Amino acid sequence: MSAGSIDLSSYRDQHFKGSRAEQERSLRESTTLYVGNLSFYTTEEQIHELFSRCGEVRRIVMGLDKYKKTPCGFCFVEYYTRPEAENAMRYVNGTRLDDRLIRVDWDAGFIEGRQYGRGKTGGQVRDEYRTDYDAGRGGYVTLMAFSKNIVHKEDACHRRC
Repeated sequence: MSAGSIDLSSYRDQHFKGSRAEQERSLRESTTLYVGNLSFYTTEEQIHELFSRCGEVRRIVMGLDKYKKTPCGFCFVEYYTRPEAENAMRYVNGTRLDDRLIRVDWDAGFIEGRQYGRGKTGGQVRDEYRTDYDAGRGGYVTLMAFSKNIVHKEDACHRRC
């Protein structure tokens, strides 16, 4: 049985190891969810409290900044069964947590290393393109700070040379 709220989205992880057909099969059988648009201040306990209302949570893997090892706005929630994960897709996707509308999507299954942000600054790529102020996601766009650091380093190099 399929309902619109539990169907697969069009997003596909470009780093998936395997064919498109294997990825589709993994997504259709998965008990793992990707949760995005989290506040950097949302705790694992808050996530567990919300998602455990839909079934028994096997584990939660918090997304971390690759360099600072601090939360960066996403996580993976794994259930024991597919029906429990489907309930979370139906009832949790689009709800408010820490004053943010969270996004829940199917994930082909957590693999060690995927908990780290893939952006140049260590966080999520989407935060590097943000131009607004978002206190829940760390303030102003991360790339602005990253760019300023590059300029300062280049200036320091020119002064020494």
